[in-house]
Amino acid sequence: MPMVNPWRSAARTDTGKVRARNEDAFLDCPQQGLWVVADGMGGHQGGDIASQMIVSSLAELPVQQNFDEQLKAVSQCLHWLNRRLGHELTLIAGQQDNIMGSTVVALLVDGSRAACIWAGDSRCYLWRDQRLYQLTKDHSLMQQLIDKQQMCAAQACTQPYAGALTRAVGASEVLTLEVLELVVYPGDAFLLCSDGLYQGLSSNALGSALSVNVPALALARLFEGVLCGPARDNLTGVVIRQ
Repeated sequence: MPMVNPWRSAARTDTGKVRARNEDAFLDCPQQGLWVVADGMGGHQGGDIASQMIVSSLAELPVQQNFDEQLKAVSQCLHWLNRRLGHELTLIAGQQDNIMGSTVVALLVDGSRAACIWAGDSRCYLWRDQRLYQLTKDHSLMQQLIDKQQMCAAQACTQPYAGALTRAVGASEVLTLEVLELVVYPGDAFLLCSDGLYQGLSSNALGSALSVNVPALALARLFEGVLCGPARDNLTGVVIRQ
């Protein structure tokens, strides 16, 4: 008799109120314990192609025998995509300096083990015991200014190019992924999202939505909150819980 996956999830994306096209993409595969959000690099040709390539390639990965093999397969797939985006597609586009890239944040869960893999500023949040934790740290110039120049977030966001990414799939010859492994507890909920979602909401609003027990309803509350505001960017979210 097949085992029933204890995880429930819901995913949604929206172009927002300003952008002409949606360069975000998501993967919602609770049966494989794999969820992904990718945000194509805004302003670059092919950002939507890059994000769609990431989610479709990860969706096609064969299920591995164990958690460590699955984590290795996801990482290898992203490194392969980085090479493909960095070489083949830029040459096809006919411009050596053209960038076809995307952020990525992926969550893998198997039993009590979980891992978050990311590059860029798409985020993974954990809601546990009525508290919100940001598991990922942005790979952005703004975060570098906070870490190295000891600026507060309010100061850093006013600096030139503060929103520029320091890592993304397809953005440089060598991709450096960050991985965080953690133990999962009953009642945990996760949110994967692009910057268009979290920048439009306060931490309190994020936590309030994730306290809702039904993923689709939690997601609806998140999107309602952002779309009531300016919603200048594409927004994508995946809510995952037991």
